[in-house]
This record gives sequence, C-alpha cells and structure tokens, in this order.
Amino acid sequence: MSRFPGFSPDALSFLRALKRNNRREWFQPRKEKYEALIKAPMLEFVGRLNDEMARFAPAYVTPPAKAVYRIYRDTRFSPDKTPYKTHIAAIFPRHSAVKREGAVFYLHFTEKELLAFGGVWGPDRDELLAYRTLLQQNHEEFAAILKNKALRKLVGGLQGEQLSRMPKGFPVDHPAEDLLRRKQWYLESTLPVSVLTTPRVVPELAKRFAVMAPMVEFLNRPFAQKKAPKKMLFMGF
Repeated sequence: MSRFPGFSPDALSFLRALKRNNRREWFQPRKEKYEALIKAPMLEFVGRLNDEMARFAPAYVTPPAKAVYRIYRDTRFSPDKTPYKTHIAAIFPRHSAVKREGAVFYLHFTEKELLAFGGVWGPDRDELLAYRTLLQQNHEEFAAILKNKALRKLVGGLQGEQLSRMPKGFPVDHPAEDLLRRKQWYLESTLPVSVLTTPRVVPELAKRFAVMAPMVEFLNRPFAQKKAPKKMLFMGF
C-alpha cells in the first residue's frame, strides 16, 4: 500500500487565503481548487490513518466520508456569520457510540498547526455522571494509564476544565477529587504544520493516537455496549 505523501503546500496557502476572504463570493469560484487541494487528499489521509488505527484502535476506524467534517459552518445560532471553517477536521468515535457520544479521537489542522486529540470535550449531563461514576470506582487504574512514559513524552498530561468544588453526590474527601471535579478529560498534542506536507504526517498522528488509546477506551466503558432497541409493547386480545 502506498504511503500518504502529505498535503501540498498549496493547501496551506489556500487556508491562509480563505482566512482573509471568508465569503461565498470568493470561495465559490475556487471550490474545485479546494476539492483538489484539501477535500480529496483529506479523504485519502483519513483512509491511511484508519489503516494504522486498525492495529491499536479497531473499534474507532471510521469511513473517511463520515469522519471528515464539512467545511461549511452552521451559522444559524452564531453571531459569526462567516460561511466557511478555516480548519480542516476529522473525528473517530467508537463504533458503539450513539450520536458520537463518549470519548473520541479527533484531529484538525489550520494553516499554522496540526492538532491530535483524544478524550472527552463536551459531554452532556448523563455522560458526565457516567464518567465520574467510572472514575470514582476505578481512579487508580486511570491514574496508572496516565503515568505511561511514552504517553507523557508524546502528549503530556491530562487536560480539561474543572469545577471549583466537588459535583453534587460525590464525597468531598474522595482521593480522586481532581478527576471528579473535571468537566472534560482529554489528551492533546500540537505538531508543527510543516509535518502536514510530508509523508511523516500519518505515522506521527498514529503514534500519538496509539498512546492515547488506552485512556480513550477506558473512558468509553459506560458506552461500549450498543443500546438495545426498545421493545414494542402489543396489547393481547
């Protein structure tokens, strides 16, 4: 199988120009250029990354067409009405996830940087309770995952916003207070954008996703089983 050669430097030039000219009148005449420089290579890139992820996170392999985000922004509820995103992104949820719930792998790049992410960013109320319950009962195992030397070298420590006090229903003297007060649990690594235009881009991202995988899979334990469909109740005659 041939290696992904990297994106053209012209792709980064396109993103720089889009940032300066984020309007439909500029983009539409250059849509074919966008598709040739960014959209098509992005699909190939995600496909090659999937090949790597099949070795260490097979439950997260995602068809490129589903993984890659559209460049069009949803401006319906935003005061910012610029029509296009200026970053190119892809997401890899667990196969059993419903509406992308749970911890995920995610990446994006701008004209300045390449970001690799693994974990939980914006959980809803029920998800928050599931994570905190999991961590309350298994915090020592989670801490051991985060102490992995390769993980710390490549992506550093756990990140995420925290509450100022313990959430309701959890003991204030719990030994994992730092974990339970969190609203987000994630690992993140920023790479220089120069990597994006070389064949190193897939191996470098895969290497980081691989060390994140044990933490991502741990956080997904509450969501690992597909939800059974609701049974229809029929009245007997």
